[in-house]
Amino acid sequence: MQAMILAAGMGKRLGELTGGNTKCMVKVNGVTLIERVLRQLDTLGLSCVVMVVGYQKQGLIDYIATLDIKTPIEYVSNDIYDKTNNIYSLYLAKDYLMEEDTLLLESDLIFEDGILRELVDNPYPNLALVAKYESWMDGTVVTLDDDDAISSFIPGKEFDYTMIDAYFKTVNIYKFSRRFALEKYVPFLEAYMSSSGVNEYYEQVLRVIVQLGDPTFKAMRLIDRDWYEIDDVQDLDVAESIFAGPEERFDKLQSRYGGFWRYPRLKDFCYLVNPFFPPKRLLDELQADFSRLVCDYPSGMRVNSLLAAKYFGVHEDCICVGNGAAELIKSLIDGIEGNVGVIYPTFEEYPNRVAADRLVPYLAAEPDFRYTAGELIEYFSGRDLELLVLVNPDNPTGHCMPREQIEDLIAWGGKEGVDILVDESFADFASEGAAPTFFDQAYLEAHPNLLMMKSISKSFGVPGLRLGVFATADTVRIAAMKKDVSIWNINSFGECYLQIAGKYKGDYSKALERFREVRDEYASGLTSIPFLRVLPSEANYICCEVLPPHTSRSLAVSLLDSSDILIKDLASKKGFNERDYIRLAVKKPEDNEALLGALRALI
Repeated sequence: MQAMILAAGMGKRLGELTGGNTKCMVKVNGVTLIERVLRQLDTLGLSCVVMVVGYQKQGLIDYIATLDIKTPIEYVSNDIYDKTNNIYSLYLAKDYLMEEDTLLLESDLIFEDGILRELVDNPYPNLALVAKYESWMDGTVVTLDDDDAISSFIPGKEFDYTMIDAYFKTVNIYKFSRRFALEKYVPFLEAYMSSSGVNEYYEQVLRVIVQLGDPTFKAMRLIDRDWYEIDDVQDLDVAESIFAGPEERFDKLQSRYGGFWRYPRLKDFCYLVNPFFPPKRLLDELQADFSRLVCDYPSGMRVNSLLAAKYFGVHEDCICVGNGAAELIKSLIDGIEGNVGVIYPTFEEYPNRVAADRLVPYLAAEPDFRYTAGELIEYFSGRDLELLVLVNPDNPTGHCMPREQIEDLIAWGGKEGVDILVDESFADFASEGAAPTFFDQAYLEAHPNLLMMKSISKSFGVPGLRLGVFATADTVRIAAMKKDVSIWNINSFGECYLQIAGKYKGDYSKALERFREVRDEYASGLTSIPFLRVLPSEANYICCEVLPPHTSRSLAVSLLDSSDILIKDLASKKGFNERDYIRLAVKKPEDNEALLGALRALI
């Protein structure tokens, strides 16, 4: 058996990375794509590797000569690479296809070791590697019958988004038997070239063969295996995080702050949402309006304030809608000139927005980082605060201060001239009666020093919509913040959500009831893990101290490496004094059980 690599293209979408080199010379974590694949092929005992080269071919050939590759390499030159597609490159090498069985690969791929060996060892002679279609994928897809024979090749222009559950993406790695190439593929390739020219893709020939009812070409499914096709710099960025070593992979993923739909195997216990809301019917309603929402402008701030005011029960001039709570936090803190008090450990978007010389930190005491209103009042009195930030329940500890204590804090602030910001982003998850809301018009009017913040993303499970609200009876402050943010600071999807959310309040209440049951079961399971000390939590996450023999980082890296589970390592967050704590999101029972199983495996 031989291998054939198509490497003639220019890789224009990679920009300056391919300005002086062909695409397969791009490095992923310091190793070129071509070196990686040649070393993988070198383990298979092949007769030779045939490479079709074109763009920057001499530089590629010279580079490969420096590598210690034992398998002989032969080159075929596509001198009109800039005027052709890969069907012509394969046509130039067709004589090799007819000499022996062939592994056919494109040169812009990166994949796990062992995949090629499985393809070679598979007893079926003619195979295409395929993976279940994911939304980030591009290019040719196929459908399969019950025996995994390919029933259709579907090019991009015929892609039907209503059929995605039936689609498999071609990985662009194939196994052709010599007989298949001699009797079918090459004759069809020659005929297709004569009729359609050089500007097509070689999959089109396979498509014609399949359309004629040939059942001999089958698929080999890649299940829970890593691979990636690198067409642009974003693909390269994702590939580097997938194929990094365990420590580096953890750091790269944690620094992405989301976007994990491009990692279908990843189980995200790091970022925080409501696992039981929104219901399918709400999503269906948004989807029914999709075309209008994409093509029409959203309303401005005034209309969106009306929608939020209606849902949260406050006046329009007392509430501001943000592109996530993060936008509102920035706008609020930018308007503060005096000192700001924060309680560590906390959600660091608040202190990160404050100049260091105006930040007054309170360090909550271990072991559970609990505090009372009395302790806060005693500490912050006389410290010339303009604003005190209280996240309740707190992130990341899950500590929840009862209403009467918050009222004491608000009253103290009123006497001392201190504004009290209560962030209720996680309050809805608290046990019944543990954290009643302060989003109340009468209460706000009675306490003009009370400022309210809420992330709709976290409570309502719609982080992709980027919604948050800020409320206060201080209408001058509200007006200034509305002027500070863009008039179209939320998009039409966010506006539509605000418009329809009221219809689903009953579903939301049921979701919270179910959530609290699942959190209790989850916390109980975590307490059975001997190297974790579980802190009480009223939020949609549970903070745990990590005990020997593990550290928070080693545990986070191990879970990602062994089980594709991403958790939040809190060791570097202020207030933990580099002690070993982690934060685990509460998810659906089957997901929670997967994490518990992965933790038990590390005992």
